[in-house]
Amino acid sequence: MPDEMSRPLIRGGGSRHLEASMSEAGAPVIGILGTGDFSRSLARRLVASGYQVVVGSRNPKRSAALFPEEAEVTSQMEAASQADLVFVAVFPEHHSTLVELKPALAGKTLVDVSNGVRINRDGPSYAEQLADLFPESSVVKGFNTISAWTLQRGPRDGSRQIFLCSNSSKAKSSVMQLCRRMGFVPVDMGLLSSSLEIENLPLHLFPSWRLPVLCTLSLFIFFYVYNFLRDVLQPYVKAGKSVFYKMPIETVNVTLPSVALVMLSLVYLPGLLAAFLQLLSGTKYNRFPNWLDRWLTVRKQFGLCSFLCAALHAVYSLCLPMRKSARFKLLMAFKQMKEGGAEDLWNDEEVWRMELYLSVGIMALGLLSLLAVTSLPSVANAVNWREFSFIQSTLGYCALSMATLHTLLFGWDRAFDFAQYRFCLPPTFMLVLFLPLVVLLGRLVLLVPCVALRLRQIRRGWEKSRHIRFTLPDDDCRNGLEDVSNV
Repeated sequence: MPDEMSRPLIRGGGSRHLEASMSEAGAPVIGILGTGDFSRSLARRLVASGYQVVVGSRNPKRSAALFPEEAEVTSQMEAASQADLVFVAVFPEHHSTLVELKPALAGKTLVDVSNGVRINRDGPSYAEQLADLFPESSVVKGFNTISAWTLQRGPRDGSRQIFLCSNSSKAKSSVMQLCRRMGFVPVDMGLLSSSLEIENLPLHLFPSWRLPVLCTLSLFIFFYVYNFLRDVLQPYVKAGKSVFYKMPIETVNVTLPSVALVMLSLVYLPGLLAAFLQLLSGTKYNRFPNWLDRWLTVRKQFGLCSFLCAALHAVYSLCLPMRKSARFKLLMAFKQMKEGGAEDLWNDEEVWRMELYLSVGIMALGLLSLLAVTSLPSVANAVNWREFSFIQSTLGYCALSMATLHTLLFGWDRAFDFAQYRFCLPPTFMLVLFLPLVVLLGRLVLLVPCVALRLRQIRRGWEKSRHIRFTLPDDDCRNGLEDVSNV
């Protein structure tokens, strides 16, 4: 199978030299120093966008076949001399080899696309080092957060943003114009001092997921050990009954909904804490504690972890009848039915409990699925803020209520059965219900009219210790600021 990277994006014409007919009149000549995968993809995208492209290589004859026919592959010195804007697509440790090009690159814009192999927290960045090597050139940091594959295929998916920074506003504007013409969305990050942050962006590994994942794993381990002690170890210690076969399926299936409900509660708990802090302080201008501020920023990740556990719980529940132990119990129940009659197995209370339990659980999972889908950027961009907040807040609390009711129906009257307190440990659902009930009660308190009105006033700028009154101006010559009192 031929290599896609070796095929030209645009075919036609046998000449390898630049022709004005292949690009728009007056389009700048774009130079690329380097012949790696990123350079090849960048050249194809620039040619497809109507630019004249000249590629600088240490061995032009060997590299010529890898680039589209519309791009000229020549020496680095000739490419630097012809180009108006130059992409430096070589590894940063080789930047020093380009010093001989300094006269040809003087007064031109250099776009540094390099990345490091590890996060650099101290600096200087590679872009700043390049600016020191070429003080007479304008260095722009950019294009390092997108892959060669994205460049080759085009900005069709979510990889549309390109972060840019430079000390030269003119150079940055020209690169931003180039980004738009290629179909990307440029994001201005300010001066070149921001380049260290831009270079570290591709090296982060799910930074906003660390706390939610750690919390999910911790809760899973806690509830799994707790259920193991109650449901597996206690029968073995007390009666010598071995039920260790429950560990892979049943114990996990009881653990997953516990984690899902607690994680869903943790999505809405920080918002309640923030609201009560604002009510206590009487202003919205006080900063939240750092731990609460960080918690508020990862609520989406907490919700998605909750949805994952709930979805796995649904799959595990559907697989319960497939186990050999479940089929054995079913045969034993059928044998008991033949001996004692079906009326001995039918219990109206248990039947109703199970019907309601399953129905409410399905609705809770459906609402959680809606919350998860709406959190996707492509879906969130299709709704306005009021619609988004209604789904994430109102329907989110409905999902929490349904999940809590699902757990209550599962527990039913088992909290009053002494036999359920194995090893003197209460049933798992009693531990799980504490946090969601606190969150739901806190939400009800905020819905009380007097509390809701005061919170709304605070969020619109009212302060308990400072009363601001605005009066209408007496005549058209005044702007009303003179009547502001008690500010």
